Amino acid sequence: MAGNESMKNIISSSSLLMVGAGGIGCELLKNLVLTGFHNIHTIDLDTIDVSNLNRQFLFQRRHVGKAKAIVARESALRMKPSANITALHDTIMNPAYNTDFFSQFDLVLNALDNKAARSHVNRMCLSADVPLVESGTAGYLGQVTVIKKNVTECYECQPKPAQKTFPGCTIRNTPSEPVHCIVWAKHLFNQLFGEFDADNEVSPDTEDPELSATAGATAAQNENNSGNIDRVSTREWAKENDYDVEKLFTKFFDNDVKYLLSMEKLWQKRKAPNPLSWQATTSDIEDEINEIVTLPDKRIWSIKECSTVFQKSIIKLKERLKTSKETLVWDKDDEVAMDFVAATANIRSHIFHIPVKSRFDIKSISGNIIPAIATTNAIIAGLMVMEALKILSGRISECRTVYLNKQVKAKNRLLVPCNLEEPNPKCYVCTKKPEVTVYLNTKTFTVKQLEDKIFKEKFGMVAPDVEIDDGKGTILISSEEGETEDNWYKFLSDFNIVHGTRLKGDDFLQNYELVVTIRHKIDIEAPEVFLLEGELPAVPEEKDTPVLETNDDNISKKRKLSSDENGEQVTKKSKMEENVDSDDELIVLN
Repeated sequence: MAGNESMKNIISSSSLLMVGAGGIGCELLKNLVLTGFHNIHTIDLDTIDVSNLNRQFLFQRRHVGKAKAIVARESALRMKPSANITALHDTIMNPAYNTDFFSQFDLVLNALDNKAARSHVNRMCLSADVPLVESGTAGYLGQVTVIKKNVTECYECQPKPAQKTFPGCTIRNTPSEPVHCIVWAKHLFNQLFGEFDADNEVSPDTEDPELSATAGATAAQNENNSGNIDRVSTREWAKENDYDVEKLFTKFFDNDVKYLLSMEKLWQKRKAPNPLSWQATTSDIEDEINEIVTLPDKRIWSIKECSTVFQKSIIKLKERLKTSKETLVWDKDDEVAMDFVAATANIRSHIFHIPVKSRFDIKSISGNIIPAIATTNAIIAGLMVMEALKILSGRISECRTVYLNKQVKAKNRLLVPCNLEEPNPKCYVCTKKPEVTVYLNTKTFTVKQLEDKIFKEKFGMVAPDVEIDDGKGTILISSEEGETEDNWYKFLSDFNIVHGTRLKGDDFLQNYELVVTIRHKIDIEAPEVFLLEGELPAVPEEKDTPVLETNDDNISKKRKLSSDENGEQVTKKSKMEENVDSDDELIVLN
């Protein structure tokens, strides 16, 4: 009885931070207040969409468009009015949420759906020395684990597979799958309305490795005759023509395709594309454009319908760009932006003899979405609370990494608990003096690429400061706006960065320092622009969602599991328990 009273006191007095108020977050907040937790902060940047309502049960149709964190708090208070819940409609990566902010909590619980935010919270918890319960679901799969500084491995102790990328020449010249056309359509959106990125060009690529020098040169000579616009000036050309839909359509789906056909070598072993003229698809478009308001997401649009949607979306995006102070950002939940990508991808697919997809399918592919299952979220949220109770009662040695496995093979176990792993001594985050070696071409790699692709994207820093370890403390990148912008488009070699140069990176928000040793390497195969020493090779693509590998006699020592609701895959190597204690939380199916 005394033990129960002690646990109640711990629960009622503990202060928790819950990051994410979506699929897992809704179930988790409900569980926390019903368990008796009183002091809870919840933070989420997102707003409620109609598509959330089938599994995020704290929300109703009347809440669509409102902040998830705010509405989740209101719904939870109806279950327990006495709870002290603070809701923040914001990104957890806001510099205001620093180490002092995290230090005020006894425990942090992650219910996130993206790698960048997970990595950031991982580092903030390490900096504040606050335990973290990490979670993720993907369809019928799920997992929960516990992270504690100097006790367990952190979120970044094991490498995560990079998001799948495709060679630029495949996207621009020879698409063969729907996803190639969808990626091209997203690049076109950015080229016309978003932030320009030379790496995501959509125009035909004469440097395609399949082309011989002669074929490439011939194609380049024909460029002016085939209506191609200089790559950098495409946005300006579109603006000068007031985003004339017919001219845009003619360039990207007719003239550019004819230009590709001039690269005869590309079509010796594959079916050549068929250019598509505006007149061929839109003879009655003026009559039809006012009739089509919305199209059912799961119906395959005709090419004429795609042309209609293409026209409507460009008109709306053009007007939005005029009133916007900045460039537009593509978002799968933005109806107009999604219409543009769906219509554009299907038109390109039609030209290259690739099966077209419904808007629903294109949204899933473009947003890298794996359907979320409400039951999975509920189970994972329950497991999170069970692990939280162990941590708060000082029983962290009893905590487990628990996998929810749809393949019920291992002695009828639906949930498989595993011992927590110790910190990886080679981790570039939680070791005392993290260092890493990066291979790149110092003569072609810019300072801006170093900041964006390596320190921010690869190593997860939010606002890095980088200096050259040259004895002078030369500042290469500063987190202060405007201080080092003049360096952005200079090459690393311009700063005498050569084979063996060491760079010191520092993120004050995360209290994280990293030393990067540069190795000059010129033969890095596209689409990669840099390589890490000792980085594990990418996980082979699988036909189905990766599942926990088990057998009837003992649990395999390999574990492969998707990690989040939106399809981010995480692969880790670990020894699993061959003998599971009877007091571990376990569901047995008879």
